[in-house]
Amino acid sequence: MIAVLTGDIINSKDHKAAKWLPILKQGLARYGNAPLDWELYRGDSFQLKTHPETALEAAIYLKASLKQIRHLDVRIAIGLGEQDHHADKITESNGTAFVNSGECFENLKKQTLALQSGNALFDDTLNLMFQLANLTMDNWLPATAKIVKASMEHPEANQKELTTLVDKSQSTISEALLRAGFDEVQKMIHFYRTQLARL
Repeated sequence: MIAVLTGDIINSKDHKAAKWLPILKQGLARYGNAPLDWELYRGDSFQLKTHPETALEAAIYLKASLKQIRHLDVRIAIGLGEQDHHADKITESNGTAFVNSGECFENLKKQTLALQSGNALFDDTLNLMFQLANLTMDNWLPATAKIVKASMEHPEANQKELTTLVDKSQSTISEALLRAGFDEVQKMIHFYRTQLARL
């Protein structure tokens, strides 16, 4: 089984591509190599192939990365399934993971994060959690997003160590992570992985 993330940038036209494109590329490169594992297309859309275990973490990391720019956000559909055809470019590969990701993306209305695996119970449970999490994540401010991103990049670092990475006081970091619902987001990623293991 693989995971395919299909996404696009919300409000990309309000910002110069030179501002957000390097951030998006850096985020995608963290999870694979272009064009085999990820590719940009139609200007502000992208596709990323990754391990199912890291799919949700990757989606949230990309969100934190792009939300460092005010009024910018990302919409991501996670498709879980198989890859039947392996091409040199991810956009030319296919299989159920790609179909699920594409269908899920087409159905993302006001949602900015959703998942489709073909298992109704798994999908319904996690999509409800994503909707609740998005009430917080969609409202991350740039300063908060920056601290979330740094925390995800350095999971072993404590708040004191993060102060040197983001050049903020420990109390600022603590408040930002609390506001971001970071503990709950981490619990959601853990829950996703435990449920995935039972699929």
